[in-house]
Formats: sequence, C-alpha cells, structure tokens
Amino acid sequence: MSPTITTSSEANGNVSAATARAAASAASVAEASGPQAVTMAKALNTALADAMHADPSVLVFGEDVGLLGGVFRITDGLTRTFGEQRCFDTPLAESGIVGMAVGMAMNGMRPVVEMQFDAFAYPAFQQIVSHVAKMHNRTRGLVKLPMVIRVPYAGGIGGVEHHCDSSESYYAHTAGLKVFTPATVADSYRMLREAIDSDDPVMFMEPKKLYWSKDLVDLEDLGAQHAANAAAGTSSEGRAAVARPGTDATLIAYGPSVPTALAAAAAAAEEGRSLEVIDVRSIVPFDDETVCASVRKTGRAVVIAEAHGFASVSSEIVARVQERCFHYLAAPIRRVTGFDVPYPAPKLEHYYLPGVDRILDAVDDLQWEN
Repeated sequence: MSPTITTSSEANGNVSAATARAAASAASVAEASGPQAVTMAKALNTALADAMHADPSVLVFGEDVGLLGGVFRITDGLTRTFGEQRCFDTPLAESGIVGMAVGMAMNGMRPVVEMQFDAFAYPAFQQIVSHVAKMHNRTRGLVKLPMVIRVPYAGGIGGVEHHCDSSESYYAHTAGLKVFTPATVADSYRMLREAIDSDDPVMFMEPKKLYWSKDLVDLEDLGAQHAANAAAGTSSEGRAAVARPGTDATLIAYGPSVPTALAAAAAAAEEGRSLEVIDVRSIVPFDDETVCASVRKTGRAVVIAEAHGFASVSSEIVARVQERCFHYLAAPIRRVTGFDVPYPAPKLEHYYLPGVDRILDAVDDLQWEN
C-alpha cells in the first residue's frame, strides 16, 4: 500500500506520535554513551535517525528501505521508529524515486533516497542530470532542492557487474551537484548530517565494502558537535583531511581507497619512507588548499581510486594538482586506479582493485634518484 505523502506544513502535526516513539527509543539507548566500537553502517543509520528526530521534513524512501531496513541494513529500524509516512518502500523504479524526491524537495521537504546499488541509479540519470542538478539555476535561485541521493558504490564485496560500479565521475562532472564520499565511521555520520542539512542536492557515495569497518566513535558526541556547528553556521563541508602525516610523498585517495592508501603508507614506513595520506572526502566541492599544501610539502604524489582511470575523478585531481603545484613537483604525478574494463567477475576483482603492491610500485616510480 502506498504511503500518504504530506507537505512540509502538514508534517509537524502528523508526525507527533512517531516523534514521541522516536524519543522513547532514543532514551532507551541513552545509557550507551562514550566511545564505542561502531560500524560505518551503524553510524549512517544513526545519522539518518538523528536527522529525522531533528527535522520532521526529513524522510527516507527507496527500494526495500522500509521494514527490511535496506539491503545493507542502513535504514534498519527507521520505519518502526518514525512510521511509514517517513520511511517507506517504493516500486523498483529509480527514475520515479528521484522524480518524486524532486517534487518533495521543491515543496519544502528534505528527502533522502537510496539507490540500492551504484549501477541501479542509471535509470534515474535523466532526472539527476536534467532536474536535480539544474533546478536551482533554472529558476534563478528561487527554487532549492535540499535532497540527498545515497549511492552504495564501488567494489570489494565479491559482487557482479551492476553491483560494484564506481560511478562518482558521472556526478562530479555534472554541475549543480555536490558529491561526498566518506572513508571513516566518524566522517560517515558527520558528512551525512551535513548533506541532509544542505540546501543543495548531494550525491552521497557510500563505499559499501567499508559498511562493516569499525572505529571507536562517540555517536552522541558527534551529534552534539553537529548541533553546535549548525547553530554556529559552521561545518567541515568541502574539506579534505590529512589521514596520515608524512614527508616524502603524498597519497591522495577518497572513499574505499583510503584504507588501502593507509595500508600502503604503513608498509612504506617499514622500508623507511614517509608517505602522507590525504582523504579527499568531498569530491565536489574539491579542497584544493589541503591537497596542494601536502603536495607542495612532499614534492611527489600518487592518486588512488577504484574507478576507471580514463576521464575520471583521479584524472581531474592530477590536472588540478599539476596546475597548482607544477614548480614544486620533483616527479610526474602517478595514478593507481581500476583498469579501463567493465567490472570483473568476483574471483578476479582483486586483480582489478588498487592494492598495496601497485601503490608502492607507483611510489617507487617517482624519480627518487633525482
């Protein structure tokens, strides 16, 4: 049965009971405070719940996100907590899902929709490129589209084609979209909250192989930080992070490639080489300042990404760094990416994905003899 959709003005009155249930649920887990071993999936789930607590105009929908809680259980419990008017299943019609979200966002809601897998989003590409990305400009700023499209993306899970695409370059090339991709548990919470708060449409690219990675994180504290930042009008949106400091060369990575870059830096340290790792975090907008400051310091750089290398985010990063840091470079910038072939069968994906050995080979090729 299709849910009844309300307007923003109706939402405050219609969700009071669900909000009360949500508050009771939150109170029941309030005892678990302080840093806990938390998965990225849990952090994303909590970010969605906290955003729905904070703003009754936030709602979640997509394929199997309701009672099932999503294929990866990112929306687990949201329908039980907030009711079917605020977290509900849709037909298998990605273009319809995004089109409905556009209408909602134009009328004051803040929809968060899930594209079940990366390549499943392609039927919605017309909506994303022609309407989501352009509505604000088309109306000369009169109409905003505060909506988030969550995309579980990239490989490393033993999936087949249509389930392991790295599709970020399509969205990054489309003016009018923000493109975020977290690599840590804390960032997944922080960045999803910021994406939902944004008045601009955000493609939120979630590295699915990291869903079950764990960090010690205080989600309650992250929520308090977010509330304080929102009240002060500040955020970390659009900022890269130094994931590991170093002096000899810079590894630039984002999303699923960040842990691989960190592993390569750790292996290089055993050989006496100090590699700095930059986690891009926000593909659009891109933080030239942080990335280029690192490359100017080290004089050498390797860009790492799972996506195909040709006409990609990695090639754009190389171009931007080359333009801004040319006179600081001791060697040409290298790339370690997925190969320019369709995503391979599960038993072959380890050949396709960037690994520590390929990264260290690229580092060795940075003209150290000079």
